[in-house]
Amino acid sequence: MTNRDYANRKPARAKGKTARRNKKAPAPRRFPVLLLLITVGLLGGFGYFLWSINDSAETVSPVVVEQPKKPVVKKDPNALPPKPKEEWTYQQELENKKVEVDIPEKTAPTRPYQMQCGSFRTQSQAEEMKAVIAFQGLSANVRKVKGTTGDWYKVSLGPYDRKRLAEKHRHILQGAGINGCIILYWEG
Repeated sequence: MTNRDYANRKPARAKGKTARRNKKAPAPRRFPVLLLLITVGLLGGFGYFLWSINDSAETVSPVVVEQPKKPVVKKDPNALPPKPKEEWTYQQELENKKVEVDIPEKTAPTRPYQMQCGSFRTQSQAEEMKAVIAFQGLSANVRKVKGTTGDWYKVSLGPYDRKRLAEKHRHILQGAGINGCIILYWEG
């Protein structure tokens, strides 16, 4: 048996095809001399153009205007600046003026307000809410109301003559963690 080394084996030549080794290498490309001459000519022409327009601008000599010198006044470094002039005279203008304010008469009677803070099924829950409100320095009422689904115990505050006072008390209760209080007209 003969050892055949397939890794070092020479490939078989195909018939009818020439090997690449026989082709000649392409000649090195020459730098185009014409392109070089055109570039040098353009750069030279541009340089000549700049040189020719260099001194063509009109020269204007600057006019020197001498300003009169101000006399030097020595100031005291501790001196204060002069007091500014008063431009407005409010006191003189307002002395003889009167302000008139039209206060409309109350035509519609105002209704008092109440603040409802809860509605509970059991009276003990309502009394507990009333106690929490009392700790905030406010007094609340518990009313028993008959509804379509049974008896309800409502915790409310009021009556308030102004809505602003009811809003103030609602903010106090919100600070204590009691949210959901609503302001309604007083039902009496």
